[in-house]
Amino acid sequence: MIVGLIGQIEKKEPTKIELNVRGVIYEIFVSINCSNKIDTKEIKMLTTHIVKEESSNLYGFIDKYEQQMFDRVIKINGVGPKVALAICSTFSPSHFATIVANKSVDILKSVPGIGPKGASRLLVELSGFVVDANDDNSSINIQEATMALESLGFKKEQITKVITRCDISDTTSLIRQALKKLQR
Repeated sequence: MIVGLIGQIEKKEPTKIELNVRGVIYEIFVSINCSNKIDTKEIKMLTTHIVKEESSNLYGFIDKYEQQMFDRVIKINGVGPKVALAICSTFSPSHFATIVANKSVDILKSVPGIGPKGASRLLVELSGFVVDANDDNSSINIQEATMALESLGFKKEQITKVITRCDISDTTSLIRQALKKLQR
């Protein structure tokens, strides 16, 4: 089982990279979010190795929380690596945890490959999904912003839709961004 690789990037595309590890070039599928974070030639990738009868594929991550999210989602019956990568490409782990906690079917349906039934099933199977990052303040910022916006009278589903489209830097700026989008 291959759990990680360190090497030089030979080729980078939005959803896959080719990584040269001492002369052996590996094809690694990545999320768009992961691809956007790659800004150096030499990189350390965490990997999930999926072996099937007809193929053996590597899925790479820079962020261990994104890998945890991917690994958790592919365990759900009917969800394959492509849909799991689509989820990782659409949401950060903390946003995804918020969506699951708020049971936001409409937001989850926006992921390519997930329909209404699939979104509902995912939310049921993922109940209790939490990003266990002690240093990840974004989930705390999302919770605080959600409570503040609810106290202003906005509905939780509305807030969740808007917050997933905002950049998270701190609670105050998140609230400002969300208010601008909510008032349109």
